[in-house]
Amino acid sequence: MSLARPKRSDAELLKDLEEVVERELNRHLRVFREWMPHEYVPWSRGRDFDGPLGGQPWSPEQSPLTEVGRVSLVVNLLTEDNLPSYHHEIATLFGRDGAWGTWVHQWTAEEARHSMVLRDYLLASRAVDPVALERARMTHMCGGFVSDNQHSPLHTVAYVAFQELATRISHRNTGRSCGDPVCDRMLAQVANDENLHMLFYRNLLAAALELAPDQAMQAINEVVCAFRMPGHGMPGFERAAVEIALGGVYNLRVYHDDVLLPVLRHLKVMERGGLGPDGLKAQEELGVHLAELDAHAARFDERRAAFLARRGEGLNRPARASG
Repeated sequence: MSLARPKRSDAELLKDLEEVVERELNRHLRVFREWMPHEYVPWSRGRDFDGPLGGQPWSPEQSPLTEVGRVSLVVNLLTEDNLPSYHHEIATLFGRDGAWGTWVHQWTAEEARHSMVLRDYLLASRAVDPVALERARMTHMCGGFVSDNQHSPLHTVAYVAFQELATRISHRNTGRSCGDPVCDRMLAQVANDENLHMLFYRNLLAAALELAPDQAMQAINEVVCAFRMPGHGMPGFERAAVEIALGGVYNLRVYHDDVLLPVLRHLKVMERGGLGPDGLKAQEELGVHLAELDAHAARFDERRAAFLARRGEGLNRPARASG
């Protein structure tokens, strides 16, 4: 039997979920372990660049990274660089007061470590062209960021539940593909933060499914069907995304198997009953989308295998980022 329920406003949802936010914030603070970005940077590799200090110009052979590792790290860093815009988006939606506001600031402070440690590593290791990196940062940040889900706090909660896991997977697979154990260890620490953030939002989304199941199901369906990573607007993203996909760091198969399915299964989204007409429709549409996405991923896998065979490479997909 389907159930019709009155729709909750954004203000009502934020108020009703605040107790869950406070509980999850306290849990997060209990399990989070402080770490220092400077401890993960190989400063002994560093030396002056050309410019006012008269150092050595950068050249590609100085990089200790594989090509896919270098490309992926730049994409990851430029994504993290837009933190001021992300803070603005969630602070506007969730507010700056109470448990919501405390979480917004805590999350922002923790995320700031990521761009710090990534940039310091890249520069100390001479892993990328520092001039190109800075110019890309300026272009990306000056373009700003507008969330696809700025119209709805519930959609935003659904989005970040998936996006934080996607970011964790991207960091871990980048580390495993980069060719530098120092970088791998650094990215494992960054990925651990992203996993804790995912748990916060996933648990919040679980509460929303209990509180407003139809609205939450609609939000999940709409977010999943239109999902894209926050760095999609950065310069050169399309070309970089192809390299990252072929390298097995992040592609349709990774997105379907390692991002969507773990969250959906944990929340029992496709098995959830007691939905009203809108929730049932969204659940059905989501099922269709997942099947289509799996088929697209299978075709991508075939094309990728053929391309890598022509290029004389093995698949070498990084191990699943389960830890």
